Formats: sequence, structure tokens, C-alpha cells
Amino acid sequence: MPSARVPPAETTGPVEAASSPVHGDEPEKLEPGIALCLSGGGYRAMLFHVGAIWRLNEFGYLPKLNRVSSVSGGSITNGVLALNWTKLRYDDGVAGNLEELFVKPLRHLASKTIDKPSVFKGILLPGTISDRVADAYRDHVFGKASLQDLPDEPRFVFNATSMQTGALWRFSKPYMADYTVGLVPNPDVDLAIAVAASSAFPPILSPVVLDIDPTSWDASANGPLHKEPYTKKAVLSDGGVYDNLGLETAWKRHTTVLVSDGGGKMGPQPNPKHDWARHAYRTLGVIDTQVRNLRKRQVVAGYLKGEREGTYWGIRSHIGDYGPPEGSLHVPDDKALQLARTATRLAHMDDDLQERLINWGYAICDAAMRRWVDTTLPAPGGFPYPHAGIG
Repeated sequence: MPSARVPPAETTGPVEAASSPVHGDEPEKLEPGIALCLSGGGYRAMLFHVGAIWRLNEFGYLPKLNRVSSVSGGSITNGVLALNWTKLRYDDGVAGNLEELFVKPLRHLASKTIDKPSVFKGILLPGTISDRVADAYRDHVFGKASLQDLPDEPRFVFNATSMQTGALWRFSKPYMADYTVGLVPNPDVDLAIAVAASSAFPPILSPVVLDIDPTSWDASANGPLHKEPYTKKAVLSDGGVYDNLGLETAWKRHTTVLVSDGGGKMGPQPNPKHDWARHAYRTLGVIDTQVRNLRKRQVVAGYLKGEREGTYWGIRSHIGDYGPPEGSLHVPDDKALQLARTATRLAHMDDDLQERLINWGYAICDAAMRRWVDTTLPAPGGFPYPHAGIG
């Protein structure tokens, strides 16, 4: 199925995902089903995805999901959705209590600054910066919940990057795994830690060090690096370092893949800084931009070649590129671009900015779904927050 147009530089040349034969999770052929991927991008992406999920709920698509895969800021959204999944109450496929259980907790979190305080406390007090981030997630959204408190279906996957092996590290209820090391079934890991690892943006919030019982590995799924120290601890960074769309675990399994991309884009810098800290940050931005573009090419090429059904929408998308379908919400490109430039932080956002980001995710998801997935889906009645608009 063709996908919505994105800039030409991001649509040429399919990119095949690196092989990662995790035991029991990579079928020999694709399975029917719908996977939703949530990108990174701090609170900006977190709230953009809230809007998209709000619209998917109105379409009756939440009960149809088989998998939700996420990285970084998208993992915060994913974690709150997963934790409250069994409490959602549906009428004709639409959860009437989504705003109460899902939207409000994430908006509460977005009103708090957790990155800078975590850095200061991690430097000045016992414990690490990542410990402080996990504590903030516990305090504000996850409490004492663990991966074992999540539902069996759909599968919720939180992706991090192993700094030891350079491979994807997957957290989920049935297992956590790095295919080069092996698989730990039924991991007793706090949801806050899994999300902190997935959102451990380098170099400041990274790494998360996870101690592992060497006897907990499934002997039938050992990889080539199944030995110490890999089997005793995992040193993890932001999932976006490896796959900043949260794509791989979904793309390799299901026939329909929906991609919500709240990631920003690095702008030009005519006089790059030469000190090591700011130069390193700039370098990471270049790498992130290129990885994101490669993943976008993989997605769009897959749609165009008919390898997958679904659609992609992004915070930097132009709503006019999706048709737009009749009844689409009016979103001026300059206002949308301004929202896309919101800093990638875990820092306080005022109510107006929160609502505009949610509105934008809602509007572009609506246009993408009604243009490329199901043209019979109903037009929206308006923005979730009509008074805020897009800006």
C-alpha cells in the first residue's frame, strides 16, 4: 500500500533491519496483525503520541492492536497505556475512559521537570542519574508496577540499546533479550526501569546498568555472547540509538505497521561548538538524524512495494501531503513546524503547549489513517482541545 509522501530524500532505497533472531519472537513469515510504533523525542514525542492514540481510540483501533513497540519518549506513552490497558472500558471498540486513565497521567508528568533535577541529584547524591529518572517515573506515573503487571495481549515492547553489544535490548512481559546474549523469560523488572533504560538519552541520562541473575537465562536461546559479563549485567542506553522509531520488533512480525514519529530534526549550525560536550551533543544529533531517515526509508519503501500495510505520520509531516481527506482538521504548516521544534527534554510544559502537541498528533494521525488505511473512517468533529488549536 502506498504511504503518505515524505521529503524525497527520505523515500529512496529500502533499508533492511539488522537480523536479530530472538527465540520465539521472529516468525518464519509475517503474521496478520497490527503493530503501532512510537518514536522517541522527549515530552514532545510523548504528547504527540497521546494525540495519535486518542484518534486511534476514536477509530476503534486500540482493541485491534497486537503489539505496541516504543523507544525513548514514546516508551513513556507506551508504559502508561500498557499499565492501564486492562482498566479501559470499551463501547463499540472505543474506550470511554481513555482520557482519565491515559491522557491525564501523561499530562501530569509533562508538567514536571525530571531531567535537570535527575542530573544534579545523580552528581551530588548517592545513586546514578538514571536511578533518579526511574524514581521520577515511579513517583509520577508507574508506581511499583513491574513488567509482570502488564497484559499478555497486546504485546508491549520497550526498546533500549545495549552499549556492550551494540544490539537492540527488548523489555516485555514474557522476556527481555539481546539476541547476541540470549533471553531472560518473565523478567521481574520495574516498569519504571524499563522505560528509564529506553529513554536514557546519551550522554547525560545514559547508561542504565541492570544487574541480572546469570541463572535466569533461557538455555535454549543462548547467543554468541552468552558469557560473563554480559550475562550478569546489561549496560543500556536510549533505544533511539539503535532504532529511533521503535520499528524493528514490529516490522519483522506483523503485516500492518502504523508508525507515529514525534522525533525532531537537527537544524543547521554555521558555527559548531568546539568544546567536547557540545560537539559530542551535535555529533549525536547528526547520527540520530541519519538513523531516523534510514528507518523512514525502510518504512516508506515497504509500503510502496506492498511488503506491509499501514501508514507513517510524523510531527514534521505536512498534512496536505495526505490528501487531505475530506473533513481533515486545518493545520497550518508553519504552526506544525513550530511544534516540531520543541526541545527534546523531559522538562515542564505549560498547558497550552501540551494541548497543541496533542492536537497535532491527533490531526496528523487522522489524516494518515483516513487517507492510507481506511477511507471509510469518520471525519473528526474537532480537535481534542478546540480552544488551543495548533498555535
